[in-house]
Parts: sequence; structure tokens; C-alpha cells
Amino acid sequence: MKKFSKFNLNNPSILQFGGTKFKKKLLKKKYNHPKITIITVVKNDEKKIQKTIKSVLKQKYDNLEYIVIDGNSNDKTLKIIKKFNNKIHIWVSKKDKNLWDAMNTGILLSKGDIIGILNSGDYFYKNAIKTVSNYFNNHKIDFLFGAVKKTRVFYRFEPQKIYYRLNIYPSHSCGFFIKRKSQKKVGLYDSSFKHCSDLDLIYRMIVKKKLKGLPTKKNEVLGSFDVHGISSKEPFYKMYFYEMLVRYKNGQNFLYLIFLFILKILNKLKNVLFLNKK
Repeated sequence: MKKFSKFNLNNPSILQFGGTKFKKKLLKKKYNHPKITIITVVKNDEKKIQKTIKSVLKQKYDNLEYIVIDGNSNDKTLKIIKKFNNKIHIWVSKKDKNLWDAMNTGILLSKGDIIGILNSGDYFYKNAIKTVSNYFNNHKIDFLFGAVKKTRVFYRFEPQKIYYRLNIYPSHSCGFFIKRKSQKKVGLYDSSFKHCSDLDLIYRMIVKKKLKGLPTKKNEVLGSFDVHGISSKEPFYKMYFYEMLVRYKNGQNFLYLIFLFILKILNKLKNVLFLNKK
């Protein structure tokens, strides 16, 4: 796993980069509220990336850093990103290993006191970042899970169930925010995972590092999550398998994981059969 250090823009994987950070005579203002960094990861998503970018730029929060990491798109995605060159703080187009490697790049480039992820296809609602700032200002927390609209509003946070169920929070993209110093404690995303590296980070964050977090209220919805994203295209049994890999890496008993995997498969099949009978 990569160490939490500065990312070198002279890295050979970087193909292009830009943004307001690289403009001369850029005035640095002082603020009384924390800097919040939003990281958007995208690859070949020309139909959705603009809506995602605009939802960040429309936020009424002035101490905001926005970083976009493009995975060497070959459609019009990069062209759309460049349209916002004077508004995005940093954008990078690079060859990356996967989604998690791209997120790590964004984190290493970030300067915010608080870091949030908003992947392409997802978008924030009005005043989402103000809500996030208020929670961190008014509570002694390491991280926040905001309510997110999917097929319905998801808002519960149930850390006590993490030993047998990892979907204990509303959403990673769009809903998850963490203090920079807390991100350093838990580390970066493990890019050796094809899927579920976010679950691995959440497990480490709650179980191993004992970090403290809160959810927003049900009516404090931060944004909308694209239910047609990458993970939705994977069969359920594969996602359960990736979850078991995450658990095994984090030291859970192998025999227990076999039992848990079988139990999840049976429960899923039961639910499918039940729905088909309706």
C-alpha cells in the first residue's frame, strides 16, 4: 500500500494536468472555516462527468478545493474537464492501476482539512458541503457519513454490525468525509483490491483504528448516488467473495468467513426466490 506522502506531478504516469493551482499570482485567502477537498475519479464518462463537476462548483462554500483525476479517458471526458480549467483546483489525466489508485492520487494531491469522494455520475445537492462543515465544526468526529439518495434515501450508520455485514453506511462516494489527520492514521485505499477497497478502509477505520464518526439525519441528504456504477455490474456472489477477501486480509477467521459466505449466498437466493413468487 502506498505511503501517505506528496504526489509528484512529474510522475511518468501523468499524461496531462492543469487547474487554478498552476496559475500565477493566485491570491491565497484566509478563512475561519476548514478547507474541504472533494476528489472526483472518472474514466470514459462523457455523459455524466459535467453534472458531477457542476454540482461541486455550485456549492456555496468558499474554502473548497476540487480535484479531478481522469484515468486516461479516450472519449470526450477530458475535453469536458478542461472546460472547467479556471474553476477546478487541480485536474490530472494519468494511467492508473484502478479506481482506488486514482483516489489515492487525489488524496496525496489534496490540501484540505477534510477529504470527501464524489465519483463521476454522482452529484451533490445544494448546501451539501455546508452541512458537512457544520458537523465537523459542532462534533468531535474523525469521519462523517451523509444521507444519500439511491433508489431511496439511505442514512443509517451501524458500526456494531461490521463483523458480519460491511454495508453499514449509506454510501462511500457522495456520502463519506474524513479529516485529513484521520485519513493519515487509517492510510490510503488498498489498490490491490479490484473491488471493495472502500470497505477495507472503513473496516480498518472502525475496527483497527477505533475512529469516531456520525451519520447525518435522514432529511440532511448530501446528494445522489448513481446506482448504475461499476459495482452494480458485478454478480452478487463476486461482490460477496471480494468482501471475504477484505475480511480475511483484516484478520477474521477463515472458517467463519466460509460460513458467512455460504450464509450470504443462501440468504440472497431466498430473497430472489421470494421476489420471483410475487
